[in-house]
Order: sequence, then structure tokens, then C-alpha cells
Amino acid sequence: MNQAEFARIFCERPEGYAWFLGAGASHNANLPTAEDIISDLKRRYYCSEENQTLSTKDLQNDAVRAKVEAYMQSRGFPERWSASEYTTYFETIFGDDRERQRRYISSILAEDRARLAVGNRVFGALLASGMCRMVFTTNFDPVVEKAVAEISEKPLSAYHIEGARNAVSALNNEQFPIYCKLHGDFQYDSIKNLSSDLAAQNEELSKCMAMAGSRFGFVVAGYSGRDESIMALFRAILAAPNPFPHGLYWMKMRGAMPLEGVAALMRDAKAAGVRAEFVDIDTYDTLMLRLWRNLPDKPDELDAKVRKGRVGKVQITIPGPEGGKPVLRFNGLPMTQVPTTCAKVKLKSATNWDAIAELKRKPETSAVLTIDGDVMAWGGPKDIEGSFGTDFLDQSEMTFDSDWRTGSRLHIKNFLEEGLGRALCRERPLLQRRQRSGVSLIVDHKAQDVGILEDLYREAGKVTGQVPGLSLPATEEHDAVHQVHFAEAVHLSLSYADERLWLLLKPDVWIWPTIARQHATQFLDRRKAGRRNDKHDRLLSAWIGVLSDHAGKDVEVTVSPFEGDIGFANPVFGFSTQTGFAMKRGRK
Repeated sequence: MNQAEFARIFCERPEGYAWFLGAGASHNANLPTAEDIISDLKRRYYCSEENQTLSTKDLQNDAVRAKVEAYMQSRGFPERWSASEYTTYFETIFGDDRERQRRYISSILAEDRARLAVGNRVFGALLASGMCRMVFTTNFDPVVEKAVAEISEKPLSAYHIEGARNAVSALNNEQFPIYCKLHGDFQYDSIKNLSSDLAAQNEELSKCMAMAGSRFGFVVAGYSGRDESIMALFRAILAAPNPFPHGLYWMKMRGAMPLEGVAALMRDAKAAGVRAEFVDIDTYDTLMLRLWRNLPDKPDELDAKVRKGRVGKVQITIPGPEGGKPVLRFNGLPMTQVPTTCAKVKLKSATNWDAIAELKRKPETSAVLTIDGDVMAWGGPKDIEGSFGTDFLDQSEMTFDSDWRTGSRLHIKNFLEEGLGRALCRERPLLQRRQRSGVSLIVDHKAQDVGILEDLYREAGKVTGQVPGLSLPATEEHDAVHQVHFAEAVHLSLSYADERLWLLLKPDVWIWPTIARQHATQFLDRRKAGRRNDKHDRLLSAWIGVLSDHAGKDVEVTVSPFEGDIGFANPVFGFSTQTGFAMKRGRK
């Protein structure tokens, strides 16, 4: 499941979910994860045994980290990523001296080290507003308490091992919010780090979590699932009547594989009739900010504290152009028509963003694709069906919001840019290549009809050719390259300014193959030398002529990416050939 779909589900009823937080939820608050702590314990052990001096920064060096890791393996310690790593190193360094453990944990998780990130502030606001009622965590740190205090200016007291019996009573009496630290609080003596501690959870806190599991759905964030006693709690909830009534959603980093114990839990949950989904996220902060943006009726005073760095609207009177002259030409063309319909594709099996991205990389995929909960496509009927093969079931018309700023839906921006790029290439001697942001249109050296490129020839000279004297030897990743080529190109992207949508153009030079670009810097410097002011202005005009078929100045041009009239699946884009200008204020 992607973040957008999860956000829609969660925001319909945020108070219906309890949260389970691991160390990953505190990482961006300048506090260490469990992996960071393990690395630090390894460093301490290595230094004490080998009489060496290594700092935490030294471990950022791959060679130093590998050396320490090899030393630990030679001493019989658990393999890297083993579930027993954490407890083994604590037992080795601290033994059963709990006071030394507490002092160590206190030093690395001290409140004055915490710097709340936006995800932490969002979580504090969810608790302060009542949209989150129950939280369980294995963390010792004070991040959640600090976030609530900063957002609401009210304290949040955690239930932990030394006050466990009150947690069940609080849940029975619905004294929300309830925050349970399952492994204790470093400010107290009873913290759980040793294998004997972690073999079982506190009975009262376990009972509280089991009761919550029969009343709430669960959202798990920043937690890998390495602690067997915690996983046993999840399985106990699953075995009880009415488990996770609103679903079990486990956040994981995009592209990462969950531990087998976690994957097995999710499979068993689905078999038991629970909606159990992994949600691919980029970071905890981006997830939380997406949820916050999509929540309705957010209190303004909390929103102001959550989004400290958001852009505010200002009222500045813009003088009219009367009596003035243009002094600066912008590289933006105003968009006059933007599509809001496409094909919604129904497939035989569920899909996700990774699968769609893989389809887009295949040369046989001729449709323009994205996913925003539903699979969205532009193309002819055979183009769309052929892109999905035997998994295709049906397609129908759907309407979408083309303003991607609503909910930070950058995939919609990419969808529009790719469709527009495809439209501009269709009847012109250009090739399209997707970029991380926007698309590049490149002069095709195989094109026969080059009359449309006359102005570009005049300004740039030869528009395609071979980079002289450059070749690359073979490497483990790439074959040898005997010829490197160049072509004039223009980078396209869409951007909002002054509440209008603009098509931005940036003339460039493309290098084939792309891996050779870093070796062609001298050639690029020579070729781009002097492309400023008047020269850049003429290059920009030449590219506008290419993209508009030399329609002339201040003319609206419309383009579509596919031939024929295929309705909602063949979008129409419109833009003016008149760029924006900054005007000199005239005298009254």
C-alpha cells in the first residue's frame, strides 16, 4: 500500500487507531536508533579491548566500520542484523549493572539532545487534539512527551514499568491519551535491555496493549520487529477475539524487506480476516506530514505550531506595467490548458508504486502511467492494455485534481510532465527522457526532417554529434564506451508562481551514454561558454519555436501525446508562446 491510500484510510477516523512506535520514530529528533546504539556499543568494546581511540564519527568511515565489525565477528559476537545483537552487547558491556545501563541510556537520550522534527510535532498534535488516543513504544526517550509539551503546553505522563497497573485502569475509564513505555523510562531504574528482561513483558502493560488491540486498529511506525516478546504480544492480540478491528498497518521504508517474523504476522493477520497492510514510506517525517495535511478540521493553533516553516501568504501590491518596459525575461510559458481526466485501470491483482515504476521503465510500455490510490493512465486502448498484459481487466474514465500541491502529490506533477513531454515529442524530431524532476527533450540525431530546428542550428551550431577524444574503459557496472555523443536538449518542468501554472524551459546539452556526463565536463564547459544574456535569450526563443512549430509570438498552442481522438485517455495541454516578464515600474 502506498502512503496516499493509507492517508485516505487513516484520516477518515484517526481516533480509531492506536500507535506503536519504535526508535525510527525518534531518529530525526537527533536521537539514536537501536542500530546506532549497537554501533556505539561495538565501538566501546573494541576500544576497551584493543586500547584504541575511535569516535562515533570515525564509524562513518566504511573501512573503519568494517574493521570493527570483523573484529566483533572474530570474537564470536552475533552476526550483523541478528535479533540477538542488541541484548548481547548490553550484557557484555554492562553485565547486570542496571545503574550503569541507566546512566548510559540517559546520556544518549537526554531531553536536551532532542530536536523535534516535523513528524514528532505532528504526533504531539495528534495526541494534544485527541485524534490519537493510545500509544505504545519500546523507546526510552522523552520525544513524545516533549512534542506534546511544545504543541499543547501541557504535560504528558507515560505509563511505564514502575507504574504499570494504572494503565489498564486508565483504558477502562477512557482516560485518554494513554502513553505506555513497554521497556521502561531511562529516568527510572526499571529499564529492559537484557535478554532476561526482554523474555517477557510487564503483565499489566501487556494486558493494556491486548485490550487496546481489541478496540483499535494499530499503526506501527519506526519499529523493525526484532524483539520477540513484542512480536508475541502482537500474535496474542491476533489470537484473541476481535483483533485489530480497524486494521493493522505496518510502516516500512520503500524498497526494504520486512523481517520474516513480521511478514509471517501480517500473513496470519490477513488469514484471520484482519486488513493487514505494509505501507511503503520515504521517511517518518514525510508520512506524518502527509497525514496532518489530509486531516480535516485541524485546530489552527496546533497547525501553526506543527508547520513552523510553511509558506505564508503575503499581500504585496504589484504595480501595473503602464509606462514601463520589460527588464527581465523569464523562462516560463503560462499554461492555458491542463488535463483533469484520464483512464482508471482495473487490474486482476493489487499493485503498488514499485510495480508501476518498473512498468514505466520497460521499453514496451507505451502508456503514460502513475498511481494515486487508483492506477491512472493515458494512451490508446491497446497502449494501456498492452502495458499491463494479462493482468489488465478494464479501464474507465476518472477525474483527478491536477493541482499536485494539494497533499504534496508530486506523482501527479510527474504524470503531467511526462504526458506533456510525450505530446511535444510526437510530431517533432525529439526524444524524451524522464528526470527526477521534469523531463528532458533531446534532439534526435536520426531525424530526417530538421527544418524545424533551423533557429536552434543558427544559435548552437551542430545540434548532435560525437564528443571528440572521449571514451570510457569497462568497469564492473558498465561495458566499455568507445564513442560518446551529445545533443542539444531542453529540460521541461511545471511550477506554480503567482497562483498560475507555468511551463519552465531550461536549454541544456545531453550526453550519451549518461554515465559519461561526469567525464565530459570540459566539453560541456566549452560548448556552454557564453550562453548568457542575449545568447541564452535567443536559445530560449529557438526552443519555443521548436515546441510550438513556430506558431509565432503570444499564440496559444495545444498538443496531445497520442494520435486521434481517444477522449479522456488522450489529454490536451495548452500553453502560450509568450514568456513571462518582469516589468520596470512606470512613472505616474
